[in-house]
Amino acid sequence: MSIAEAWDIPAARPRLVPPSPPRAPESMTALQRMAKMRESAIGTWGQRAYEEDIIRGHFLFNSSFILNTPDAIRHVLVDNYENYSRTPAGFRVLRPMLGDGLLIAEGRAWKHQRRTLAPAFTPRAVSTLIPHMVAVTDETVENLKRISNGPVDLRETMQRMTLEIAGRTMFSFGMERHGATLRDFVMEYAEKLARPHFLDLVLPRGWPAPRDFARARFRKRWTQFIGMLMAERRAAGKQEGAPARDLFDLMNAARDPETGEAFSEAQLGDQVATMILAGHETTATALFWALYMLALDPVAQEQLAAEARQVSADGEADLDRLKFTRAVVDETMRLYPPAFLIARAASGPDVITDIPIKKHDVILIAPWLLHRHEKLWRDPNAFVPERFLAPAPPPDRFAYLPFGVGARVCIGAHFALVEATLVLARIIAAFRVRLLEKDPVMPLGVVTTQPDRSPVFEITPR
Repeated sequence: MSIAEAWDIPAARPRLVPPSPPRAPESMTALQRMAKMRESAIGTWGQRAYEEDIIRGHFLFNSSFILNTPDAIRHVLVDNYENYSRTPAGFRVLRPMLGDGLLIAEGRAWKHQRRTLAPAFTPRAVSTLIPHMVAVTDETVENLKRISNGPVDLRETMQRMTLEIAGRTMFSFGMERHGATLRDFVMEYAEKLARPHFLDLVLPRGWPAPRDFARARFRKRWTQFIGMLMAERRAAGKQEGAPARDLFDLMNAARDPETGEAFSEAQLGDQVATMILAGHETTATALFWALYMLALDPVAQEQLAAEARQVSADGEADLDRLKFTRAVVDETMRLYPPAFLIARAASGPDVITDIPIKKHDVILIAPWLLHRHEKLWRDPNAFVPERFLAPAPPPDRFAYLPFGVGARVCIGAHFALVEATLVLARIIAAFRVRLLEKDPVMPLGVVTTQPDRSPVFEITPR
């Protein structure tokens, strides 16, 4: 039985197929694909990419390979991951915002950071941060009640809420004074500097591309802002002997278990920037898509509401009992993975499923493609949360990659899943969510899987 056949789950309701961009024509030239990539990488893939195991192409002077088989993906991301590093374009786009933090670091620097940060993101450590998540979510619900029965921009609401959660879990203080500035930084970078240009793609990492100078000026202002937030948090102090109250406490006290080394001030700043940005933008995007699909699928919305209201009626939210809510989150990240593309360049020769790989060849693992691949999923384009519930089998670990896999799997995966599940349950328990417009919202692949616009919702108190 194929993997897709294993997912033949009887549907208790009509299956929603949410909108997605048209597949690119197979005749599209390399230059056309490069131009399209600036608008949205998702729009550069044709039907073959959703059907075939491995697609070989050319990227400038090297070969490129799209991998859609779990065995090949395991080889690149687990078995021989040290042979594959970020591409120059990926490094250029991410470094001005994230510096040399965990998401960017490689080799020994990455291993030091990963070992040092790991204790701050264990389930036990994350559980101490849940009160921050719940408090911000409940405040958001109360604010939404004041504007209920009218039009609301839920995308902006989710961005503001997850930013507030990021601020409180990181620093124990709200982002009322700094949130607008932080959002301005994010929007400025996304609109002006995050989309790769031709020279970003072709020049080696050590050669500055024209946009790198503007990125360097941006980074100087950005690191000053992060430094100001850290200084404000330090001024608030910490009681001697008191347990850690936020991520800053945990990261400031963290030591490499092998060397005893702490983070330098610059390293700590890069980690703070990484956690705030990665922690709020990707979760906000996932929550937006979840709310969008629940608005399109009222039956699933009512099922989630019933579960959430039952759990909350019994006292504190029990994450283990929010099974359907978690399944909605999982299915949302299957259809709209926040990180839609993992691009790696081979540091040396290799062999992947009998295919020879040369140094500098480009390896593409696209969760957007993988999660909709016709050999790996039954009804791959349909919204079916039940595929993540028993008795359905769990997905292959290398066919479902919302947080990556292997040594470089996202360190904040548990944090993000807890936050998204709690937030979605509390919002849908409080409101019915409906779209006020019929035009479809299309996903764009630009850094994250973003909506092409913010649709207008209506929320009604339950």
